[in-house]
Amino acid sequence: MASMSTIPQLTLNNGVEMPALGFGVFQTPPDETRSAVEAALSAGYRHIDTAAAYGNERQVGEAVAKSGLDRSAVFLETKIWISDYGYDETLHGFDKSAGKLGVDQIDLLILHQALPSDFDKTLGAYRALETLLADGKVRAIGVSNFMVDHLTALLDRATVVPAVNQIEVHPYFAQREVQAFGAQHGILSQAWSPIGGITFYREGEHTSTLQDPVIAGIAQAHGKTPAQVMLRWHLQQGRSAIPKSTKPARMAENLDVVDFELTADELAAIDGLDTGKRGGPEPAVITLENFHRDIPEA
Repeated sequence: MASMSTIPQLTLNNGVEMPALGFGVFQTPPDETRSAVEAALSAGYRHIDTAAAYGNERQVGEAVAKSGLDRSAVFLETKIWISDYGYDETLHGFDKSAGKLGVDQIDLLILHQALPSDFDKTLGAYRALETLLADGKVRAIGVSNFMVDHLTALLDRATVVPAVNQIEVHPYFAQREVQAFGAQHGILSQAWSPIGGITFYREGEHTSTLQDPVIAGIAQAHGKTPAQVMLRWHLQQGRSAIPKSTKPARMAENLDVVDFELTADELAAIDGLDTGKRGGPEPAVITLENFHRDIPEA
């Protein structure tokens, strides 16, 4: 069982420390979220990742409150949805998220997507994050699903470099250019779907990273599971990763990744599995027309 001290901490570009492994609640229905987060906290997670658009921030907040853990012991990360972009709208988006989470301060607040069709709105939203940071309402700010061109346009106008870019990264889709650009500018890559999930397929008979023979072979060599090998790969390459699970045994397994080391050859073998195929939506097609959803008040 991992304890607080065994989860490596990453230092963000503004000096804030964040547990490298977080617990994700994407697609977890609100009624299941409370018990999932309670189980995650009792397994040893101290970093929870949610989003306004997931509709489960309130249940995350309730689970954290119920855990009896000190507020400062849990790193809370959430995301502003595109429907709340624009300067004033995003300031209000913070109020909605903080209200649902039941907190005064959010540890990491990020923009959920770039909105290429209205990048001025995206920039207004980011400016609001900068204000929230300056006012101490958030401890760190960042973005999610930003590609190199979005990051370039943002850095051109921003005064604060994003601390994090949360992107799809797993052995079948590594987005190395985006990662390298981030590293060059002090932006930490944070992997969503870090073990490939069950929704990602590739040509041939191996439908999932969990069944991949290369990963399975490495797992066997270390007496670990394929999921543990993939999380170790993220950690050794300096990324944050936010696996999700609703099963307590799997949650504990996903934390048990600090007592072994992958070799350079093993890391390279995993890197060699990249298919270049994205599982999530193409960032370029995100528009308010396609993806609008009203984020309710707190």
